[in-house]
Amino acid sequence: MERIIYTNGAIYTLDANQPLVEAVVVENGQVADMGTHQKMILHWGGSGAKIIDLEGKMATPGLIDSHLHLSGIAFQYLDLNLTGVASKEDMLERIKERADKTPPGKWLLGMGWDENLFIDGAIPTIQELDYVAPHCPIYLKRVCHHAFLVNSKALEVCHYHASAPIPTGGSIVLDERTGRPTGLVLESASRLITEHIPKLTYDELKTGLRQAMHHVSKCGITSVHTNDPLYLGGFDQTYQLYDELLNEEQQGLRCNLLIDHPFLPRLKERGMHAGYGNDKLQIGAIKIFADGALGRRTALLSQPYDDAPDQLGEAQHSQRELYEMIKAARAQEMPIAVHTIGDQAVENVLKILDQFPKVQYRDRIIHVSLLREDLMQRLADPSIVADIQPRFVVGDFPWVQDRLGKQRVPYLYAWQSLLSAGVLCAGGSDAPVEPADPLLGIHAAVTRRSPAQSHNGWNEKEKLSMLSALKLFTIGGAYATNEEHKKGTLSPGKLADMTVYSHDLLQMENPDGLLSVNIEMTIVNGKVVYRR
Repeated sequence: MERIIYTNGAIYTLDANQPLVEAVVVENGQVADMGTHQKMILHWGGSGAKIIDLEGKMATPGLIDSHLHLSGIAFQYLDLNLTGVASKEDMLERIKERADKTPPGKWLLGMGWDENLFIDGAIPTIQELDYVAPHCPIYLKRVCHHAFLVNSKALEVCHYHASAPIPTGGSIVLDERTGRPTGLVLESASRLITEHIPKLTYDELKTGLRQAMHHVSKCGITSVHTNDPLYLGGFDQTYQLYDELLNEEQQGLRCNLLIDHPFLPRLKERGMHAGYGNDKLQIGAIKIFADGALGRRTALLSQPYDDAPDQLGEAQHSQRELYEMIKAARAQEMPIAVHTIGDQAVENVLKILDQFPKVQYRDRIIHVSLLREDLMQRLADPSIVADIQPRFVVGDFPWVQDRLGKQRVPYLYAWQSLLSAGVLCAGGSDAPVEPADPLLGIHAAVTRRSPAQSHNGWNEKEKLSMLSALKLFTIGGAYATNEEHKKGTLSPGKLADMTVYSHDLLQMENPDGLLSVNIEMTIVNGKVVYRR
């Protein structure tokens, strides 16, 4: 039995019984004891114990990202990565550079573009995409994964025509003057394209996922809640990939898998349920989309958009369809995890949840970007977790103020109000929509602005303290999967997952100091899986 003592650190346990200790003793991947350096060494230091000196560095429970897509991060390594591109011109140049190396007829896939970053303002037109890549079909996901760009070659390969049926909840955007496609595809209409894109091989997917896991480990993350079956070839292949990487290869990460609702029958066939698995790999909640995104005005609102008074957004499913999906999940005693950006989407889901008994695991309401006071009170239920993404404030302000109007901005990303109302909140990134780095998420929660800005923050009354922000990415993440008894704090008997930092986050006078912090070590099951 290996015994490891991590000592000489400022170890914030987040355990109220011993909030700050100098040393943590690990046995069999669990915390055996913790306290002062002298006591831990005196009591546990014999019998060949391995001692690791933290050199005075800060350590916390291992960071947890409660909502991301490891498959999406994997594709950033496999496809054209347009994240952070700041102009249409630069985007087109990068597409042309990749297209010049792409054989005729082979798909050019990419992701991460965001026209809100463009200094020249506009989304590339289909004519511009045809010019830089005339010989190969293009499919480029926007950073939000709710809008996509294609060229004429892609529409040709997909046999698109003016009377082609469009999946409910989506659209092929047409030029108002010519009636022809602009190249922009919204929401579920993307299925017209994706069904014609050749699938990556199993080994390609596995290589990408392995790189994604290494990436999040470098960010100090020890556990993720990831949603992938729709992108990794279905439930069976997704589970096999994770099982091989985590349980056979022993990659240093813990994964909770959110399962898209079409795969609910397959879960039943395989005898799987929420909590099925082990401490490395576990089945989570059933993932459902209730609405879209604010950027394309597809988030479902109770009152019209200020800059489009004739629009309320779009429900991904009718209320009857949503009811049947949740009913099917409850029939298998499964919790749900529902994408809800707009306040009406949140209300629609809560109305349905009120009609069913609770299950063993908490339901998750993901994003809750825009709320009302009455909805905050309804979310203050111990069987529900609000799964929030602090970095969204960086991507959405200031343009979102025009979308929603000044009267609704106080209820946008209202994290402090949620916590004050007693809502259980977990922190995530939605990577690759936003960077996976939790320190950037904590910075956004504390400052409510981008790292490049210096103002007092958007709607600054909703700022969180550094400790509250840190708890989102530790104990909050544990609550989301009903694992607060085994992770989220450092306590005797809990899993020995820790993150070690170059600076003490809780002693910082200026939160911009977060931008200079390095992850020194990521520790999973008591063992170092990343060291700077």
